[in-house]
Amino acid sequence: MEITYRKMTRADFDDVLDMMRTFYTSPAVATDGSEEIYRADIEACLDPESPLTGYVFTEAETCVGYALTYPGFATEYGRPCVWIEDLYLTSETRGRGVGRRFLTELAAANPNALLRLEAEEENRPAVHLYRSVGFTEVPYLELWKL
Repeated sequence: MEITYRKMTRADFDDVLDMMRTFYTSPAVATDGSEEIYRADIEACLDPESPLTGYVFTEAETCVGYALTYPGFATEYGRPCVWIEDLYLTSETRGRGVGRRFLTELAAANPNALLRLEAEEENRPAVHLYRSVGFTEVPYLELWKL
């Protein structure tokens, strides 16, 4: 069966929420989220006024993954950027070219933008995918304040 992706709808809420719970408690992510954050993120994806865009990956009408993207600007590169905040596929879906196709099509839809994302070094399959579609590591120290 072919896996397709589309923008998230309200009907996807519970499926995406379940996948976020799995993703954010896995070794692929260094920090945990919370139920409140997951729900707020999904609501932001569904809000037409929000810059956060949510996508769901489906196979035979079953949700098998999701992605969140956010527009920004990269002064050091002098161009817009698209942050890929989340990219999650169920374990049964990984390795089938879905992430590669999504990243390739996202780049084609944003030809003047720099695509940015974060990954845990230990998540070797994801890092391999990102490198294989042209992502390179940058020597940044990430800092944040709540």
